[in-house]
Amino acid sequence: MSKPKRPKPKQQAVISGGPQSSGEGERIQKVLAHAGLGSRREIEEWIRNGAVQINGHVAKLGDRWREGDRLTLKGRPINVDKRVHAPTRVLIYHKPTGELVSRRDPEGRPVIFTQLPRLEIGRWIAIGRLDINTQGLLLVTNNGELANRLMHPARQIEREYAVRVLGQIGDEVLERLRNGVELDDGPARFESIEPAGGEGANRWFHVTLKEGRNRIVRRLWESQNIAVSRLIRVRFGSILLPPRLKARTFCELDPAQVSELMASVGLPAEAKPDKPTGLRPSHRRPKK
Repeated sequence: MSKPKRPKPKQQAVISGGPQSSGEGERIQKVLAHAGLGSRREIEEWIRNGAVQINGHVAKLGDRWREGDRLTLKGRPINVDKRVHAPTRVLIYHKPTGELVSRRDPEGRPVIFTQLPRLEIGRWIAIGRLDINTQGLLLVTNNGELANRLMHPARQIEREYAVRVLGQIGDEVLERLRNGVELDDGPARFESIEPAGGEGANRWFHVTLKEGRNRIVRRLWESQNIAVSRLIRVRFGSILLPPRLKARTFCELDPAQVSELMASVGLPAEAKPDKPTGLRPSHRRPKK
């Protein structure tokens, strides 16, 4: 009589960039971030506030999710497996001045997320922010872990801005901005400053830096009593703002570009989806 076959153990779903041991599972905040529920920082705050439950118990920071575990967020069940296997998408959005990088605004001002295509699974997460008076390149993705890594200060990803200032700028001012100045939240500096022409009293410069503190570009110039009249982000890491991409429109990175972006922060490439996912570059007319 032949021996009965042992059932094969279920394979644990592994989130991109996480531990490969199926027994360890994944930290809950990492799972929910990858699933596009929010940024890692937002989700950690939800856990602290008791908004996340695992298998009917209030989750704690450090708890891990394993296949078969039940997760709820603010009382709503989350289909983790379906979400973490959705293909990663990344958009380049040309943010205009006057729009907020926010889900909603109590004052009724326009927000960027109303300009983006609707997702069937997950939600768009902004990779960094631009203040209301700054325009230019803004990356958004449905992969929270990718967003978290691209925003993490330890990565020191370079940002480039075109900035217009008023008046003649002396070499000694530019040298101070390159060497570093003390701001109210610590020292800061530009990695490079390159003149880019100008007319009349206005002068354009291209500046680069490796951090994303709030209003950091404006505050650096203001530390030298120089007013910024226009600010445009033209590059984030290796991603450039397409010259023909109009304000309030977006284009989408193709799968090869997404894979390259993920590899740049240590995330493995994803398997190609069986069905088309609309990952070809596209444009959208601005909403009036």
